Amino acid sequence: QVQLVESGGGLVQAGDSLRLSCAASGLTFEIFAMGWFRMAPGKERDLVAHINAADNKYYIDSVKGRFIISRDNAKKTVYLQMNNLKTEDTAIYYCAARGGQQPETRPGNYGYWGQGTQVTVSS
Repeated sequence: QVQLVESGGGLVQAGDSLRLSCAASGLTFEIFAMGWFRMAPGKERDLVAHINAADNKYYIDSVKGRFIISRDNAKKTVYLQMNNLKTEDTAIYYCAARGGQQPETRPGNYGYWGQGTQVTVSS
C-alpha cells in the first residue's frame, strides 16, 4: 500500500521559512517524479514544484528564487524548503507521485497523494 505523509506545515509570519517533508512508503521511490501542490481557500489545486527521478526541477514563477524542492532517495522523502514566505503562500500543501518524468500540472495525472499539511502565513 502506497502512503505519502506530509509534515512541517504551520503558522508563520511573512518573511519566515518552513520546510515541508513528504515521506513515502510502498513504492519504488527513486523512479517516481514528485510534485508539491497547494490549494488555497476557494481555489484549485495547483502545482508549485516538481522533481523527477533525474533530479530535474521545475517551479512555478511565483515561487522561483524562494522555494527549493529536493529529494533523498535513501530516506524516500521529498522536501520543499520555503523561504521568504508571503501571505499568498497560505494554502494546504500536498505532495504527489507519478511515474512520468516531465513536469505535470494536472493533478489527475498523479497516482498517489498525501493528506496535506496546512501552511498559514500571517502579515
